[in-house]
Amino acid sequence: MAAACGAVGLFGVSYGASTAAAGFPAWLPIVAATTVLAGGSELLFFGIVAAGGSPLAAVVAGLVLNARHLPYGLSSPDVFGTGWRRLVGIHVMNDESVAIATTTPDPARKRAAYWTCGLGIALSWPLGAALGAGVGSLVPDPTVLGLDAVFPVILLALILPALGDRATLRPVLIGAAVAVVVAPFVPAGLPILIALASLLFAFGPGRTIPPEPA
Repeated sequence: MAAACGAVGLFGVSYGASTAAAGFPAWLPIVAATTVLAGGSELLFFGIVAAGGSPLAAVVAGLVLNARHLPYGLSSPDVFGTGWRRLVGIHVMNDESVAIATTTPDPARKRAAYWTCGLGIALSWPLGAALGAGVGSLVPDPTVLGLDAVFPVILLALILPALGDRATLRPVLIGAAVAVVVAPFVPAGLPILIALASLLFAFGPGRTIPPEPA
């Protein structure tokens, strides 16, 4: 979890710096990082606007990209709590917190992992964006330091234990293949959503449903 939060913070530095270098006010990526708290949609929004696209189109694209949070929420409904805790829990939902939470079947440990990672990223992402916006163009391109590769590596490490189950491995491989094939033909972010179609293969023959805990 510390590695995930640290990686998010480092990438946040690059995000804030590149956004400021593109001519946006320094406060804008900080506000977005705090209220939206979804790095992919934020980067997509600023990228579209910086390229001359409509802000409305950028918002729609960000919402489409964030549609992946729907299956996230359905996969871990027990970690959010109730009342105001549920509102906060949904806000801090992200790729890393969901991935880490799903690595343990124990309900108490699952909730603890989700909240620790979610709140950690809710702090590290805006702080990184603020630092990046402050230093301006010192780190304008995340690919220079390889920071763009950090997220995929961490998420791959998190899901590796689950790939020992053949019923899980099948939709993962199909989804990865679909994303690679369609990536050259659709806008950034959409390959992930299209790859969700592979979830249909998760309910094929051989899939077993674990018993409910006593």
